Amino acid sequence: MLILVFLLLSGFNLQTTGAIDTLTLGQSLLWNQTLVSKEGNFELGLFSPGKSKKYYIGIWFKKVTKQTVVWVANRERPILEPSASRFTLSDRGELLVQATNTLLWSSNASATTSSPATTTVVATLLDNGNLVVRSNATSASSSGPGVVWQSFDHPTDTWLPGATLGYDRTRGVHSFLTSWTDSENPAPGEFSMVIDPQGQAKFDLLAGGVHQYWTTGVWDGEVFENVPEMRSGYFVGVPYAPNASVNMFSYHDRKPMGIGNFFLHVNGQMRRRQWIVGGDWVLFCTEPHDACDVYGSCGPFGVCSNTTSPACECPSSAFAPRSQREWTLGNTAAGCARRTELQCPSDGFLAMPSTVQLPNGSVEVAGAQSDMACAAACQRDCSCTAYLYDGTRCLVWNGELVNLRTLPSDDQQGVAAGAVLHLRVAASEVPPSPSSSAAGHSWRKSMVMISGSVAAVVLLLVGLVVVVAVAVVLRKRRGKGKVTAVQGSLLLFDYQAVRAATRDFTEKLGSGSFGSVYKGVLADKTTPVAVKKLDGLRQGEKQFRAEVVTLGMIHHINLVRLRGFCSEGSKRVLVYDYMPNGSLDAYLFKNGGSKVLSWGQRFGIAVGVARGLAYLHEKCRECIIHCDIKPENILLDDELGAKLADFGMAKLISHEFSRVLTTMRGTMGYLAPEWLAGAPVTAKADVYSYGLLLFELVSGRRNNASSDDGGRSAVYFPVHAAVRLHAGDVVGLLDKKLAGDANVEELERVCKVACWCIQDEEGDRPTMGLVVQQLEGVADAGLPPIPSRLHMLATVNGCVGGAAAEDEPPQNGSKLATEQV
Repeated sequence: MLILVFLLLSGFNLQTTGAIDTLTLGQSLLWNQTLVSKEGNFELGLFSPGKSKKYYIGIWFKKVTKQTVVWVANRERPILEPSASRFTLSDRGELLVQATNTLLWSSNASATTSSPATTTVVATLLDNGNLVVRSNATSASSSGPGVVWQSFDHPTDTWLPGATLGYDRTRGVHSFLTSWTDSENPAPGEFSMVIDPQGQAKFDLLAGGVHQYWTTGVWDGEVFENVPEMRSGYFVGVPYAPNASVNMFSYHDRKPMGIGNFFLHVNGQMRRRQWIVGGDWVLFCTEPHDACDVYGSCGPFGVCSNTTSPACECPSSAFAPRSQREWTLGNTAAGCARRTELQCPSDGFLAMPSTVQLPNGSVEVAGAQSDMACAAACQRDCSCTAYLYDGTRCLVWNGELVNLRTLPSDDQQGVAAGAVLHLRVAASEVPPSPSSSAAGHSWRKSMVMISGSVAAVVLLLVGLVVVVAVAVVLRKRRGKGKVTAVQGSLLLFDYQAVRAATRDFTEKLGSGSFGSVYKGVLADKTTPVAVKKLDGLRQGEKQFRAEVVTLGMIHHINLVRLRGFCSEGSKRVLVYDYMPNGSLDAYLFKNGGSKVLSWGQRFGIAVGVARGLAYLHEKCRECIIHCDIKPENILLDDELGAKLADFGMAKLISHEFSRVLTTMRGTMGYLAPEWLAGAPVTAKADVYSYGLLLFELVSGRRNNASSDDGGRSAVYFPVHAAVRLHAGDVVGLLDKKLAGDANVEELERVCKVACWCIQDEEGDRPTMGLVVQQLEGVADAGLPPIPSRLHMLATVNGCVGGAAAEDEPPQNGSKLATEQV
């Protein structure tokens, strides 16, 4: 009897235990029930993100072991009592989220007609993740037969394959993405991705709905101009022809059974991810690449850094996050606030590090021609929050400062030597000055409180004279080429300045895939530089951007330094420190050219390259995969120190992703097996290429090159090296030009590391951090197994089983086997 009463009271609530994908009119989904799409790809039900105590109705991937929500209904009004909630297709054909007697969300799409008895209305969760309400009484629309409402028209932060983003004014649909507030709150956050409202076929990323910080560029029929990764073939776009009424775009995976999507991260980056069955989410691309390029990513007074994790921090102990909880959950857009309230006009100023990039929005104060006068001007104005005096100008900022950014420690702001940004803080937050070592700073602090003094008047007059003199000099130099600091010591050259530096490109150093390199001298007449001039704009644009983005934000002794760049019209130029000894390949492979490198020099190069790669992989805020490690990209300074160069193929990966899907890049002969297989890659792809580089350092010849030493000529050198290593004879692997002059212990260590680096499976290869320790003798390398691919090739060549096999002639098929390896 109790069971019968319960069933009667439940009405049309679903009480089935089997998986269903559809609701009919009047049916409800209770808090402990779900809808599952026909093939089991997606599931709809109640969920609670992270450690939150709040609940939402959402859709997630059914076959992904880590719950990944792709759509949320009641994202702004959470459910607090899950057992009292239900998800209903009402008698009017509306989808409703209710808790007790409160309506939390509605689809606002009625499907009722004058003949309800003959009307069939259902809500179905499809296998593409779309929740669709259909009615047989509704005429077909552009969305499909009888579609009354669909979740694809109302996305949250995720763009699924087959869904369209944009607007269709005839249907009254405007689909765009908005980020979650934080990782535990799906309410709309600060960032959005919208299609161009003027009808251009492009998407823009916006902060606060108004500040554009990145754009896809216009669709060219194949890809968006700023998203060259679309050429990879992992997905294909299907745009609608933009017109006054319709401007929409959708995409489809080329792999029908693939699990992937775009989503707008809480930090404002658009990310493309793919699920590897039995593994994890892997990152395909991130736009913009640098999280610090997102407008207001760290909020007011927050400071963004490329070298720290997390990227955002408050400028000093005088500031604290406005919401520590939100910062912990990844939302830093609220920024920082002063710990102590201001007491204008008795406040003080806090000097920021010289490596903090200046924010936008400054105003020049006329007549303030000294640091003291500039501070006094800011102090008198209670709306002034910061000031800077650069030697000629007084710049002040009013209101909250946004987009503060820390540059690498060896960068300088570029405004003027010693120019420092000063933030307004309560006087109690200004640290006391050291009594002797910072007398200049103490003088500045004491003078901040003085305005209108005789000394100030004198300094103002002197400053005015200086400004006039500088103006005269600048006027005389106008038209001779301009160089502007854009990010610390990274300089923006105009094309005339580049031509002047290279004497109109007269001294050519060499050429590569995307342009030629010339020697030049900076305007100081003493600093030599190497200038890479890209030959074609479209051909090398992606490589140009990769170099600027990567080298513009990192610095290491074993990475070539990017001095600056030129981007003027169709002209693209990169300016580097000049490396007087050229590239490593000239020393290893060109007979009669450069001098022979000693073993000590080769070992030093091996360690230097390893340190540079370890920095890229493990020390940067985002893991950077170089993707093209080879002797041609190792430059040598005046002391033959190694500098990694040519980052045109580089790939950035967030540390929260274990691997990345990307186009094949690099040079044949140095590619890891996973590149050739089209599988997702990790930084271990660089490790593989580095191992092949080590073999060439040892032998002094290309790994697949022939030599004149009899039967060994046709054997792929890493095969020969692996066999010799196991036979306990590594001296015979050494470049003959060294005549056996080498540290045998170091030589054996290098050969072991090289063999470990080229293992078939990524998990068997060491990290570059471990490689550095092994080369330096801090960690034991151990004897590595012969990689299976090399073992197979060695068997084909008949060189397994002993060192004597090296003198045997190669067997048929050895060339084919070498190519396969």
